[in-house]
Amino acid sequence: MGKSLFGIVLSAILLFAFDEGWASDSFVIQDIRLEGLQRVSAGTVFTYLPIKVGEQMKSDSGQEAIKALFKTGFFQDVRLERDGDVLVVFLRERPAIAEINIEGNSVLETDLMLKSLREIGLSEGRVFNRAVLEQAEIELRRQYFSQGRYSIKITTSTTPLERNRIRLDIDIVEGWVAKIKRINIVGNDSFEGEELLDQFELGIPGTFSFFSSADQYSRQKLAGDLESLRSYYQDRGFLNFSIESTQVSISPDKKDIYITINVKEGDRYRISSAAISGDLVVEESELQALVELQPGDVFSRKATSETASKLVQRLGDDGYAFANVNTIPDIDEKAKQVKLTLFIDPGKRVTVRRVDIVGNHMTHDEVIRRELRQMEGGWLSGQAIRLSRERLERLGYFETVNVETPSVPNSDDQVDVVFTVVEKPSGNIIASVGYSDTQGIIFSFSVSQDNFLGRGTKLSLTFDNSEVSEDYSFSYNNPYYTLDSVSRGFGVFVKETDAGEADVSDYLSDEIGGHVAYGIPLNETDRLGARLEVATIELESTSATPTHISDYLNVNGNEFNMLTLIGSWSRDSRNRSFFATRGTYARTALELTGGDLEYYKISYNHRWFYPVSDNLTLALKGFVGYGDGLGDTEELPFFENFYAGGVRSVRGYDGNSLGPLDSNGNPRGGNARVVASAELVFPLPWAEESDSVRMSAFLDAGNVSADKFETEELRASVGVAINWLSPLGPLIFSLAEPINDEPGDDLEEFQFSLGFAF
Repeated sequence: MGKSLFGIVLSAILLFAFDEGWASDSFVIQDIRLEGLQRVSAGTVFTYLPIKVGEQMKSDSGQEAIKALFKTGFFQDVRLERDGDVLVVFLRERPAIAEINIEGNSVLETDLMLKSLREIGLSEGRVFNRAVLEQAEIELRRQYFSQGRYSIKITTSTTPLERNRIRLDIDIVEGWVAKIKRINIVGNDSFEGEELLDQFELGIPGTFSFFSSADQYSRQKLAGDLESLRSYYQDRGFLNFSIESTQVSISPDKKDIYITINVKEGDRYRISSAAISGDLVVEESELQALVELQPGDVFSRKATSETASKLVQRLGDDGYAFANVNTIPDIDEKAKQVKLTLFIDPGKRVTVRRVDIVGNHMTHDEVIRRELRQMEGGWLSGQAIRLSRERLERLGYFETVNVETPSVPNSDDQVDVVFTVVEKPSGNIIASVGYSDTQGIIFSFSVSQDNFLGRGTKLSLTFDNSEVSEDYSFSYNNPYYTLDSVSRGFGVFVKETDAGEADVSDYLSDEIGGHVAYGIPLNETDRLGARLEVATIELESTSATPTHISDYLNVNGNEFNMLTLIGSWSRDSRNRSFFATRGTYARTALELTGGDLEYYKISYNHRWFYPVSDNLTLALKGFVGYGDGLGDTEELPFFENFYAGGVRSVRGYDGNSLGPLDSNGNPRGGNARVVASAELVFPLPWAEESDSVRMSAFLDAGNVSADKFETEELRASVGVAINWLSPLGPLIFSLAEPINDEPGDDLEEFQFSLGFAF
């Protein structure tokens, strides 16, 4: 620890006096007496004191004693005197820090500041040293400077306390963040300055700069931006690009920052060839197909790194988990070309000793293991592990699925694969309560278990009671009816509907029926489905029934027995079932109905997810449906019509309100439906780490038609939405603005849907 100037001078004087007084008067020490101790124990002093009882006291030994005691840092004054044959050591202790108070800080947390001070040597219980305090002030200023707060003011004061202790007060005036006034790049001939500055996180103030912190200077951000600039050039062939210097200057009032970056671009290089060498444990042609670096291409560090990563991943799919691909460039300075050699070192091939599952407190092991594609005893496969994880995430049973591959102790070619899952509520109670002047109080209720008793089967019981309908249904589905993942399900239902209460064409219906369904896997992502439904429906008109329904019932009667066969094909390559960030979900279905009525319906549903960035996903969704009569049935029955509008189709328009109207002015639906949506999905700015909530900006379009579909009939809207997998179940909120509505359209800008999970 450092000494004060006073202490150094005083010790020199004492050493001189000690030497002059005792140079010719040495003695044998019979005892040592300590004077002035308050907090430091006598044992501590004797530990550091190099003089012992019984030794000859000389001038040089006195000098060594004073130096040793000063070196401890415990004392600000040390003096030796002789009392007969007794050596008297007079000590004046440095005060101890009893308390540190920091006031005025809001940008830096107090706990973090105290931690950084502790690392320097300034903390409660430590001996106070003015030199260490000065070093602490420098450290605090450095932390504030790194955040662009150059007007920081730090005032320190000490207050004496009893028992030679002090309270240290640090008062901080954080000041303001210096704003960037100008960033100037010098030496850029190949790219415009604005193009380069677009790569920066920092930027100059703009019209809406109060919404952004881009113009707030930060040393860390500047370092990151310089690296982005370097990557931008090296990804465009400038191998020898360098940043010659960076000057950051601040205005006298410490409010404005001016940054000048001097660069040297160098020459642009192109690829002359890209070859693969090394231990080719995989067919060379297969590896070469992964190399997208072609002769004549501009050299790109990013593209080269991505190519090496693809090769490593491919080798990992065959069990070479520790493969390494080194890129060796051979630069031709004269031709400005680079010859690339991708040298492959596969390492040892790795097998899987054991596959463990952790965290499944409810879900049975077999339910999870039947989704896994990485087998015990087989070669470790990165592809199999990725597919296993995706299949588990698509189940919808787990909040998170993590995979680790720890090495087996004392083995360099074996690993264990550990799947750690965090289960989420797989049961749902979906309820809605509302009121409108046309429907009155509405109540619907359903209970479902997607993972019944942890066995992976789905059980659902629905009760819907409102002025619109009473619906009772039960369904069951086993996705692994056979070991080959052939699924089987069945269900029954009873439903009474008063359609007029839903503000659509008015009629009454009583329906009872049941179904049995099978699903057959074609591969990892594709399935065929077959469903057989039997139903009886009885229809009645009311005084408000529109003409087209009355005419239909007069011609066809009002009671129908029907048998429906539904064939479907689906593909699901999404990385997860909720908040997917990549992959595709597609389903096409054909319904053929016979019996008292004959008709068909065909539909196609498609969802495509693409990761634009780490936190931004583009989601494109579309649905097309069409139906018509068969045989003696001339048209699609009105009770099978398609509808559009609402929170799950075209937002901003009232539910089921789009399309043609009946003779009473109510929506009648149609035999054709088109709905499309484009969304940019991203985390909430204040909850970026949350896996349960997403926000989106969307464009919706769609409509239904009872005749020939015309594109000018499409209705569209734009808006924002929030989807939250809350503890109360899935919540959907949307705020939409219709952009081409027509007179008579029923608009509803704010819409929501909610449920409850247990």
